[in-house]
Amino acid sequence: MKLLLAFVLAAASSAAALAAVEDQLTPLPPGAIRLRGSLEGPIQNSVTYWNKGVVPYAGFVEMFRSGRKLFAQGEMWGKAVRSGSMMYRYTQDPELKDILRETVADLLSTRRANGSISCSDVAKQPDGPGGDLWERKYALLGLDEYYRHVERDPAVLQAMIDEADCTLRQIGPPPKVRIVDQGWSANHIESCTILEPILRLYKLTGHRRYLDFARYIVETEGGAKDYNVIQEAIDGKDPEKIGGPYPKAYEMMSLFEGVVEYYRVTGDERWKRAALNLYARIREKEITIIGNGGGDQPYRPAIAGEGWDYTAMEQTNPKISRMMETCAGVTWLKLCSQIARLTADPSTIDEIEKYAYNGLLGAMKPTGDGFSYVNLLNGVKTNPTGWGANVQGVDVTCCNLNGPMGLAYLPFVAVMTSKTGPVINLYNACSVTVPTPAGEKASIEIATDYPVSGVIGLTVTPREPEEFTIRLRIPKWSAATTLKVNGKVATAVAGTYAEVRRVWSRGDRIELLLDMRCRVIDAPRGSNRAGDNFQALIRGPIVLARDENIDPAYNKPVSILAKDGYVVLTPARPTLPTARMQYRVPTSDGFIEMVDYASVDNWNGKHICTWLPTR
Repeated sequence: MKLLLAFVLAAASSAAALAAVEDQLTPLPPGAIRLRGSLEGPIQNSVTYWNKGVVPYAGFVEMFRSGRKLFAQGEMWGKAVRSGSMMYRYTQDPELKDILRETVADLLSTRRANGSISCSDVAKQPDGPGGDLWERKYALLGLDEYYRHVERDPAVLQAMIDEADCTLRQIGPPPKVRIVDQGWSANHIESCTILEPILRLYKLTGHRRYLDFARYIVETEGGAKDYNVIQEAIDGKDPEKIGGPYPKAYEMMSLFEGVVEYYRVTGDERWKRAALNLYARIREKEITIIGNGGGDQPYRPAIAGEGWDYTAMEQTNPKISRMMETCAGVTWLKLCSQIARLTADPSTIDEIEKYAYNGLLGAMKPTGDGFSYVNLLNGVKTNPTGWGANVQGVDVTCCNLNGPMGLAYLPFVAVMTSKTGPVINLYNACSVTVPTPAGEKASIEIATDYPVSGVIGLTVTPREPEEFTIRLRIPKWSAATTLKVNGKVATAVAGTYAEVRRVWSRGDRIELLLDMRCRVIDAPRGSNRAGDNFQALIRGPIVLARDENIDPAYNKPVSILAKDGYVVLTPARPTLPTARMQYRVPTSDGFIEMVDYASVDNWNGKHICTWLPTR
């Protein structure tokens, strides 16, 4: 055991040497940030009522002993532990740690004779139609997050090594089983998503065989059967055209998280280009006003709202009945986080913010114990129906397992650091401790009720006066921003980081006033001209909607009174206690009441109208 522990420590200390590319932004260490306000409530509700609440951990582990009842069902354990471990990274909750430690020990007791953690007997491995590799991917990710953020237990690392080595013995070029012959989909892209945890394990251990296996997935197989999806991204194809008959949004982005990791360890610019091209095309072609994408009409009805569908253009198509899977939204958030760390591109944080305040919170049950499977912009917003099963009396889907991971990522990306100093990404109220370039520490206090208003105050307190740069994201939507440092005006350009370099001393103040005017957005011109006569209202990062719970005329045509693309709103007392924000909106027939999209509770079967029909 001592020798193994020594190996672990040595591997951890040398992991950075395995990276050929250094990230531009780095997450803060665990415990460095404490959120308050609009994001903290949902995070704590999820921890209490989901991660520490109804999650049937023992039922998930039992699948690895007795077998699955549904293809890929073994993913459930890894997803639950992955989000729980990231939540622990943020909260340091001892009760959550005990729960995670117990279920990890339970899982390790299921290891089979060949070292695998699998829902399939050794004689039936690798089990393609059963989703064996997809399940192993999530077992590895769950164990990896636990090992990194909860407890550096050598037995956990050894279990990951055994799982990966078993996979390498079974999967590869002939005479082994090709990875693209494994899985349930038309192009088997889901099996290739094991790329990310394999590369994480390579960086933990330094074992060359894992890098070689990653090279096999990327450079030999191209990430899918009969389609080199990585090359298609390099060539700049639209997401809906990548992967032939199965441009599944969630799995495609999950693969490209691994491609980013492959770029980090190889430094080959092809893989960076692939990831950045896909990011840019998704952002342009697929992401709706609430920050998620994918739909069933008009191009991919067979993928049930979970596939790329030119959703940015089609989002007002009245024929859409399913769109914007929560798994896709959370994986988009995670891919944006990868690109943000790699490039320091502020557009990635704009995308994270858009999804967090609208699509992510809008998919969450008000009770905190689950997430909608898909969402709609017009109609019944929430729909829990989709892939999943009842486990020990709890209805579990892939999406109510993935939603908490999206929440756990918000404190992970809210404030980061760089070689030149701290980087402020999200403007939720918080207290944060950041390292300085000189190796000291500074505290930053962010006081704001954002996104209710755009008034944000930051107080900087270094231990000793020190010169460094604080970068502050100026959202692309903030056309007229005011930035002051100790009362003096500084430059702030929409869509960039404002860089403030000075010798910071105790009590220095930054004042930021973002442009929260409400913008009127015309419907995109998709394939269905019946969807053209719609408008949407967006105030700062917040999408507004009409809610049938408070407005029986929620879907009646209106004529919004606007000037130069902006509409003057009047704040109103929320009709329902669950509403975060409510406004009176002027129309040619008087005022209508609108609330933030995330607050609309359609779990009762009521309807929402986000794209407003116009006269």
